[in-house]
Amino acid sequence: VQLQASGGGLVQAGDSLRLSCAASGRTFSINNMGWFRQAPGKEREFVAAITWSGGRTYYADSVKGRFTISRDNAKNTVSLQMNSLKPEDTAVYYCAAQSSSWLYLSGMYDYWGQGTLVTVSS
Repeated sequence: VQLQASGGGLVQAGDSLRLSCAASGRTFSINNMGWFRQAPGKEREFVAAITWSGGRTYYADSVKGRFTISRDNAKNTVSLQMNSLKPEDTAVYYCAAQSSSWLYLSGMYDYWGQGTLVTVSS
């Protein structure tokens, strides 16, 4: 499975941004897809995930109510709509796919995109 993320950029606090991730290859093996982020000097952290078949969603407390993850199975894409962005949301965002069910653990994801930088200025 190959993942291609896009949509990052520089925005101001309070703005919105939409990230997209296109999956190709053996997509039938995907069980869940997720977004993680890594800020400078910090560990990679879970942001959101979605089950590939049922579309059930999961969010980190820090983004709940502001971010929305969605998927389009026909296009093999997953998106992350980010609203009310804060400076602390600044990070490189990675999309990931897994065949297992450990949604919150980055180590349990099998495939990773290249990352896209989101910078939120105050």
